[in-house]
Amino acid sequence: MQAVIKTKQHAKGTKDRMGNIIGRSNQKSRRGQEIHCIRIQVPLVLGWPRATVMKHRSSHSSVTSALTVAGSDSGGGAGLQADLKTFARIKIHGTSVVTCITAQNPSGVLAVQPVAVQLVEQQFQALNEGFRPSAVKSGMLYSDAIVRAVSRGLRLLQPHYYIADPVMVATSGAHLLRGRGVQAIQKHLIPLANLVTPNVAEAEVLLNEPILRPAQAKEAVKKLVDRYEVAFLLKGGHLPSQGTVTDYFHDGTQLLCLDADYIRGRNTHGTGCTYAAAITGFLAAGSQLEEAIFKAKSFITDAIRGSYRTGHYEALNIWEASGK
Repeated sequence: MQAVIKTKQHAKGTKDRMGNIIGRSNQKSRRGQEIHCIRIQVPLVLGWPRATVMKHRSSHSSVTSALTVAGSDSGGGAGLQADLKTFARIKIHGTSVVTCITAQNPSGVLAVQPVAVQLVEQQFQALNEGFRPSAVKSGMLYSDAIVRAVSRGLRLLQPHYYIADPVMVATSGAHLLRGRGVQAIQKHLIPLANLVTPNVAEAEVLLNEPILRPAQAKEAVKKLVDRYEVAFLLKGGHLPSQGTVTDYFHDGTQLLCLDADYIRGRNTHGTGCTYAAAITGFLAAGSQLEEAIFKAKSFITDAIRGSYRTGHYEALNIWEASGK
């Protein structure tokens, strides 16, 4: 199957250092107009190289960098640890802004210590002076004060792409965003994003309505784009239907339904983090947004299918995943 990749320009956002725009799509969905789903089956054959066959770079060559703005997961399965492993797999130099330190494993979060806002801002300053990553992904931000600091950091860096993963609740059920954090994300971060990547529970919070079936998820992603005027990828991993998991991507003009086989018997941690990080990594590597999403969907499906046991838990096999 050969997929046709269409690229979009963005407007109404913040200009990056190259004069490009980060932020809202310039094409809003037409309210009340039916937009049919274009179904894409993963894996695809799209003609890009596997991560495993990318050419070796000499010590004098230039490697682009990507940034994760996230919390530390002591179990290594989610958060900035998962993001940095994903960037490495895609052959992108990974940088990080640490927002909080957690004591956790896939069973639960024992403690959370947020990083001081001043230190969050200084991390952005150090990256701006030394790396200036071309693509940025945010995950666990914990508080409204940190959200606002991240917003200021993004305006400082002016990346080509910003992916907002609105992390609110851990797989174990622990709350990872407190106080007025949701409102801060809605006000300060979503307007800067090229793409927002909620799971079903997070989309319910952003819309303030339940999403119980795949048909509701399809309608929800349209409502999200109408409300926030930015592209959304609604991750449907918690709503498998007839052996298929569907993610819904809407950019204001078209709806793509990305289908993959539901992989039974897996109990992995950090799939949402890894998925968003893979999109960010492929964008940093030069892909356009839709292409990066297709690659990342294949990447996370590979990682889940190849998951392995470590200690008492299962972990995503990022090392064997690819964007084929």
